[in-house]
Amino acid sequence: MAELATRLGVSASSIYHHFSGRTAIVEALRARMATAIDPLPLDGSDWGEQVGRWMRGYRRALAEHPALIPLLNEQTMTAGPVLHAYERIAILLRRTGVPVREVVLWIGVLDCYALGAALDLAAPDEVWRLERDDLPTLGDAISAAPRGRDRADEAFGLGLDALLTGLRTRLAAG
Repeated sequence: MAELATRLGVSASSIYHHFSGRTAIVEALRARMATAIDPLPLDGSDWGEQVGRWMRGYRRALAEHPALIPLLNEQTMTAGPVLHAYERIAILLRRTGVPVREVVLWIGVLDCYALGAALDLAAPDEVWRLERDDLPTLGDAISAAPRGRDRADEAFGLGLDALLTGLRTRLAAG
């Protein structure tokens, strides 16, 4: 708290006047981040498109605050706006045919993917550097791939398509 107070130019006691502690601060940050994500419309449009739009917004919101990502995973989620967003995802997944037992599992998969993809946006433009000749296939792949934000965006789109295709395949198989 002392470090946060110093960065804000206030006393630690003034922070405790507004928040009961670190957990409450993290939940407030989580709730604020959630308000930057457009909610799922639940309007009957294609569920894959709805999830895709939500995931892109989620990734964008997380990417604006990459240092927050580890904190979000350290504690139980209680922030109302976030839980309401997950309720909408749960509704959409159930309407889509996801078994109730798998709904939270799929939400976890989406969370993992969005969190990792947001961190990928913070990666350097040159993620891999080969200064050797014994990895020719990897070297060719690195040379052929886009760099920087384009690489991160294309990788996110590719992975999101794979996730949604996998879910569609599971649902079709019954």
